[in-house]
Amino acid sequence: MAFSDTCFTNQFLIAMPGLSNPQFHHSVAYVCEHNEDGAMGIIINQLLNLKLGEVLSQMNIAITSPHIKEQAIYLGGPVQPERGFVLHRPSTQWSSMLQLDYEIAITTSKDILSSIAQGKGPNNTLIALGYAGWGPGQLEKEIGQNAWLSGPANESILFHTPSEQRWEAAAALMGIDLNFISNDIGHA
Repeated sequence: MAFSDTCFTNQFLIAMPGLSNPQFHHSVAYVCEHNEDGAMGIIINQLLNLKLGEVLSQMNIAITSPHIKEQAIYLGGPVQPERGFVLHRPSTQWSSMLQLDYEIAITTSKDILSSIAQGKGPNNTLIALGYAGWGPGQLEKEIGQNAWLSGPANESILFHTPSEQRWEAAAALMGIDLNFISNDIGHA
């Protein structure tokens, strides 16, 4: 399938109720990159049983800002679950930072975690392990099969909405109540 003119970068992907893959059940993914080579996103509503304090301790990063010890860590997706990603409001330039739009950036370098541990990092962060990936044309095909809804990303949902409310909140941005969508397709 050829790359379409529709770009899903900086969009939310909202898993439809009938999406059969259990890894993505009721997921919301923030699409960081989408081009002819495929797409990469971070799931923003699947919490891991892991806190930032534990991750920083494993990385031998000293914590001088104790309130961050309890910050949640998300399962960003099934690809490379050992790799960390920080979605954040751009404020400072970090070593491996990619500004995705004027409100959101992604960083994969250790320096941002050191700054967060010292209380000097960005005010709004979402830290995830792993990412969701789609090969060339795969995301377009899945959207065409009604596995995902796509809609505008929203910084408030990403950083301030409780994770268990993000699936419905992201759909509500498009005026959709997911409680009224049936899992049965093509039946009257």
